[in-house]
Amino acid sequence: MLQATALIDSLKRELKARGITYAELAMRIGMSEASIKRMFSQKNFTLQRLDEILKATGIDFRDIALIAHDESRLISELSYAQEKEIIGDTKLFVVAVSVLNHLTVEQIVQTYQVTEAEVVKYLVRLDKIGFIELLPNNRVKLLVSRTFRWIPNGPIQNHFREQAYSDYLESKFDGENELMRLVNVMLSKQSIAALLNRLTQVAREFSQQHQEDAKLPYEDRYAISFMVAARPWMPKKFKELLRPQQSAPKLVRQK
Repeated sequence: MLQATALIDSLKRELKARGITYAELAMRIGMSEASIKRMFSQKNFTLQRLDEILKATGIDFRDIALIAHDESRLISELSYAQEKEIIGDTKLFVVAVSVLNHLTVEQIVQTYQVTEAEVVKYLVRLDKIGFIELLPNNRVKLLVSRTFRWIPNGPIQNHFREQAYSDYLESKFDGENELMRLVNVMLSKQSIAALLNRLTQVAREFSQQHQEDAKLPYEDRYAISFMVAARPWMPKKFKELLRPQQSAPKLVRQK
């Protein structure tokens, strides 16, 4: 299933690279745009449908299969020990995040108070960890997949929770490129599952867009952090008003 998903993701990226929209693809194979979107979103393809798409777009199956194979060999997350090593050294963490953002050695030096020698030293450490491959002339090849994530409740997520939550949420989120929505609703279990699946998909698309925009010049890219969370939750003051033995309504908090 994972290999099939990687294959569909490769096809989706190839369509985007060729400038073929879902609307155009729908016309080429005689389907509605909504059906195409649903098919890619659910990653539910028959072999016949896949063959129709490849013929209609001129995409070679071997090309997307090769991309999917290469992607499957990359790591989607580090080990606990590797994350702990990275978060244990602030400069190492800065360099790790910088290479994830496709910054060169020169750009890292221009942005942060580190020397070129320090950056190279940390790149060597990241190479030993298996996070990157350090190439000649200090070029970097990332060894992480497009779906790479920090370990849930691992060293780096916990560090962010302890050190950065208050700083991150301190903003009023009313400036340029800022947005916050807090929605409290009551849903069925099926609707909650659909919501969580959609939020996961949005996070995945956000990560994939980061990979696509890495092709743009450094000065045309801007740092932005995206956080998504959902859980049963009720404000403490609401809980204080509950009648004895009354269970709290199962509200979903989305942020």
